[in-house]
Formats: sequence, C-alpha cells, structure tokens
Amino acid sequence: MTPKAKPPRKTAAKPARRIRYHVACSLDGYIADEDGGADWIVDEPGIDFKELFAQFDTFLMGRLTYEPMMRMNTTGMGMSGKEVVVVSRTLRPADHPGVTIISHDLEGRVRELRERPGKDIWLFGGGELFRSLLELGLVDTVEPAIIPVVLGAGRPFLPGPEIQRYLTLTTHRAYPSGIVWLEYEVQAPKARR
Repeated sequence: MTPKAKPPRKTAAKPARRIRYHVACSLDGYIADEDGGADWIVDEPGIDFKELFAQFDTFLMGRLTYEPMMRMNTTGMGMSGKEVVVVSRTLRPADHPGVTIISHDLEGRVRELRERPGKDIWLFGGGELFRSLLELGLVDTVEPAIIPVVLGAGRPFLPGPEIQRYLTLTTHRAYPSGIVWLEYEVQAPKARR
C-alpha cells in the first residue's frame, strides 16, 4: 500500500495594496467649495504630513482634483517620486508625460494597479471617483479629516445617486484645531434579503 501523497502546501497570497480614500471634509460633507477651492481647510501642526505621505507610493485621482494640482507645486506636498494616476475620459496621455491616465476599463486598470507591489494607494480627493470605486468594491478604507467649518454647498464627499456601505471605525484622533480624523474599513456589501 502506497502512502497518500500530501496535498501541495498552500502559500498565502500577498494581499493587494489598499486603496485609501483620505480626504479633508467640511462638517456638512463637502470636499471642496463650489469653485473647487480648499482654502477653508485649517492648519493643524499636529498632523505629520511627511509621515502620512510616506505611507503611499501612488496617488489616484480624478481630473477635477488633478488639474488644480497641476497648477500648484505638488513636489512640496510630498508627491515627488510618487506615481500619479488620473482617471479621465478627456485628458490625453501625450499632454501629461509622467502621469498615468485611465480613460477606460476603470475596474480592470485599478485592480491591476492594486496587484502591483508597493505601498498603499491614496485615493486623493474626487468624490465622483470615490463613488465609482466604492460601487466596484475597490475602496478599502475611508479616512475623512473633518474640518471645523460648515460650507453650505460645494463638491460632496459622496455624490449621488444613493449608495450604501457599512464601515468599521478603526482609528480616531482629535486635534487642537478642531480637526477630527476618522479611519474606517469598508465592509463588503450586504446581500439583499
């Protein structure tokens, strides 16, 4: 009688890089004012931006976030040496060297981006893109820094139409400026009963 062959040993698959929606948000749920501005964000010396930016090697954003950043010096913001990926149907890759433009197959291209080795991916602003990726199940954490201001109007944190996801609070911090930083893990969508 021959001994049974042992089944092949399973090796744990390396988890995909996380996509983290980290964004400043007014208390009433806006990530930019009506003109796309963010001068309402208060300064908080207690936030270590160098440490924050070091957690990421890729920035994923929509066109409405990218275009104003193009006009600013983003190297001073910690983006130097990072991969910038922009989701847009109108930007031409030839006009934006050094930037990856995703114009089609959002789900496939973002899944491919997640599977590459590296650090986490910062979903950098862009409520519309957040909504699209949340619907596709591609957002791992939601990390709003709630700014102590009420804007009354602007670009929403999560634009309609309705989408529902449950979140699990993992971390929270309050700063002297009044900023409250929340971190949530996104739970898998619940099946309808």
